[in-house]
Amino acid sequence: MARVGLSTERLVAAGAELADEVGFDGVTVSVLARRFGVRAASLYSHVRNSEDLRTRIALRALEELADRGASALAGRAGKDALAALANVYRDYAREHPGRYAAAQLRLDPATAAASAGPRNAELARAVLRGYELAEPDRTHAVRLLGSVFHGYVSLELGGGFSHSAPDSEETWTRIVDALDALLRAWPPAPG
Repeated sequence: MARVGLSTERLVAAGAELADEVGFDGVTVSVLARRFGVRAASLYSHVRNSEDLRTRIALRALEELADRGASALAGRAGKDALAALANVYRDYAREHPGRYAAAQLRLDPATAAASAGPRNAELARAVLRGYELAEPDRTHAVRLLGSVFHGYVSLELGGGFSHSAPDSEETWTRIVDALDALLRAWPPAPG
């Protein structure tokens, strides 16, 4: 019988908080059970195992990112939209480093298709409507944006920019400027 007060949603929320505190790799059913003062077996009626818990945290993180992105992009276009989406990813990673790491979890194809992952990709595509890119260049640009946002945020979270000038904030602004310039002057396909 399930312990009063425990639910899948409550466990996933607590797991997401735990990920932010100790890192996504440190989230397991047994660690979460200790947080609730119960045995791990008490959680198995709500999550199958640690992998299931971690997948649910990843799905939650993708949903949170998509919701923030949609709110940030409302009424924006061009460079304003690009900066808004870039800042959503950076701010989310700073506020929720464990959840941000969870959002990078590789999901099986069916789970990925049913997740908010495609919504996040559509938000990037929405930003690109402000730039005149046709397929397949639009897909290349979505991948570029994801790579730059994730790469910069990962390096910044790891302290990679904390030891030298200029300030990381200045670099971030310059990167968004550079992305805007690149997207406006996207090179034609070879041949």
